[in-house]
Parts: sequence; structure tokens; C-alpha cells
Amino acid sequence: MQIGALRLKNPLLLAPMAGVTDLPFRLLSKEMGCALAYSEMVSSRGLLYSNENTLDLMRIDARERPVAVQIFGSDPENMASAARIVAAAGADIVDINMGCPTPKIIKNGDGAALMRKPELAYRIMCSVAQAIDIPVTVKFRKGWDESCVNVVSLAKLAQKAGISAIAVHGRTREQFYTGKADWHIIREVKDAVTIPVIGNGDVRIPEDAKKMIDMTNCDGVMIGRSAQGNPWIFRQVDEYLTTGRYSSGPRLSERREILSRHLEMLISLKGEYLGIREMRRHAAWYTKGLPKSAQLRLRFNQAISKKDFLTIMDNFASGTAEDGEIKHEDGNNACC
Repeated sequence: MQIGALRLKNPLLLAPMAGVTDLPFRLLSKEMGCALAYSEMVSSRGLLYSNENTLDLMRIDARERPVAVQIFGSDPENMASAARIVAAAGADIVDINMGCPTPKIIKNGDGAALMRKPELAYRIMCSVAQAIDIPVTVKFRKGWDESCVNVVSLAKLAQKAGISAIAVHGRTREQFYTGKADWHIIREVKDAVTIPVIGNGDVRIPEDAKKMIDMTNCDGVMIGRSAQGNPWIFRQVDEYLTTGRYSSGPRLSERREILSRHLEMLISLKGEYLGIREMRRHAAWYTKGLPKSAQLRLRFNQAISKKDFLTIMDNFASGTAEDGEIKHEDGNNACC
């Protein structure tokens, strides 16, 4: 797959997910076969004000290249200025968020709200594409709701504006992440433009990715929630698209190894206090579907140290896990 002058090793992309696709998550996904990872969405205003937390969201590591940084906002000039900052920071692609459905983003006229203002959306896309020399992509949803399905017309505007590729999530803003993703609309977008189209929504197993490509003729497949706690999905999908077969899921020992490395990276990047607490949900995802995963999740939520996480996994692997709270060396129960 090719986006502008950037050629990817395969058609598999990690979707931008707020609070999820930080640097450690992107690095692990790239190791497992993801060709292009997208950052969490980054506020254009936060970049212009040099907000420290915002700048942290677009921290880039050479090992994850190529990498895309997604920005959001609704002012064309601010978005262009933010894109320049992102490009100067070393991103390979700048992505424009026009698909986020969350109320706090929508109320400011950002994200999917821009799909109800095609003229403004076009001005933003033109402004960003003209501001930088690296490829610019944009992520849309199907539309605002079923009475306003306008992604095809917006895709045409994107191509006219100089956008290098389009990602389409086959749900409306009204659906959020419920119901079934409409892959037919992805095919309609693909038939309407000549730039690459990336399909997104309901790719849970390798067979889904193949079905999406066959049904929509899309150039790339973007995987989001199915990669949470499961970076191996990229390896499996790549194998399936290449050979028609794929290896089984990770053994418990590999889950423990990746969980440990993920935790180490989070602590290194964000400090022990925040890293430990962010790891709790990742640990729950890594062990989802395992026997007694609900009990594991409860114990992970009590963990306050790296040792706690590894002890929980080691006890589980050896069959000695017990129900109840973790007892720490000081004799006190963990607090959340």
C-alpha cells in the first residue's frame, strides 16, 4: 500500500484511539506486523499553546516509523499551524480527525461534527494539505446519522483538497461503536475516488480483514478495538492475507512477556504511578477470554507495582491464583 510517497510493507494500520494508542502500544503493534500506527488524537489548540500533556501525545520513536499523528480542531488556520508542528516533530503522516463521536469533541465542533459542515471540512483539509510537504490523511465516519450519510461527497472533497488517503469507519456518529459497520459504504467511497481508501470497523479476526478487502476493494485495513490487548492480530492478519493460513493465538508465556514489556515501557514513559494505573486496563485486555478472566481483572485493578502484575500472571500460569485482593509486603490491601 502507498500513501503519497510513503510505501507501506503491508495494508495493515492501527487506528487512532484516545487513551490507547500511545507510544508503547504503537511500538508493540509495529513489532507484531502493523505497517502504520496512528497516534492518539492531538488537540490543535494544545499544540499551539505548547501544552505539555498535548506534546507528550505526539512523542515519536524511530523504531515505530512510519508513524502518523492525528490532529483535531475546527479552525483551518490553527489546524494548518498544528500540522506544521507535527511535521517538524518528525511525523511521517498527519491525519485529520473528522470521525470522533464523543460529546466533548462534538460540542466544540470538532471530530465528526465537521461532517455536518462540508464547506468548513473542505477548508480545513485544503489548509492542512497546503501547509506541509508530508502526506495528509483524513478519517471519516459513514455520516452523522442515517439521514445524513455524506461520506462519499466528503471523500470527493478530500481528494480535491489534496488529501493522500481516506479512512472510513462504516458507522455513523449516532451509532458510536454499536451495531454493525456498513462495509458497503466503504466500497462506495472506493468507487468514487482514486486516492487510497482504508476500511475500518468490525475487523475482529483475520478472515474479517480478507472479507473487507474482497467486498470493498479497499487499499488498507485499519484495526482498532480488536488490537486492544491483542497486538498479535496484525501478525495473524498478515499471515492470512499472504498464505491463507495463520498461527494460533499467543501462549500464556508470550502474553506474560508482552504484558511485562508493555508495563516497563509505560513506567519508563509516564512514571510508575501513572504507568501502573494505565496498565490495569491493558492487563485486563491481555487476559480477556482466559479462564477466570473476571477474577484476574479484579486483581489487576488492585495492583500498585510492577511486581504485583507479574506475580498475578505467574500465579495464574502456575495454577495457584487465588480469589480476593492482593496483599502487599506492608500488609495493607491495595487501593485503587
